[in-house]
Amino acid sequence: MVPVRRAMHLIIWEFRARAGREDEFERAYGPAGDWARLFERGDGYLGTELLRDGDAGRRYVTIDRWASREAFEAFRARWKKDYDDLDRRCEALTEHEAPVGSFTSIP
Repeated sequence: MVPVRRAMHLIIWEFRARAGREDEFERAYGPAGDWARLFERGDGYLGTELLRDGDAGRRYVTIDRWASREAFEAFRARWKKDYDDLDRRCEALTEHEAPVGSFTSIP
């Protein structure tokens, strides 16, 4: 039996962790980290993946999965203050942060 796949909304970010803060960065941005715990408050959050570049040890990508763009937007509207507060607290962990984009998976 082939598993049924459904479309989902993915948000991808690229980061460069500040030198010496890699462990803290991984704890904050990892699948059980501060960001994931915040996202868990939102209906439709499906998980976070943290990837580290094998050639550039401080370069990372996060992939946040949501049931839909609307689920993510509802989360952002409801938890805007907490999102902004955590974003400010995590600034010290990175020297580069850039959105790669928002994508819809193809089932």
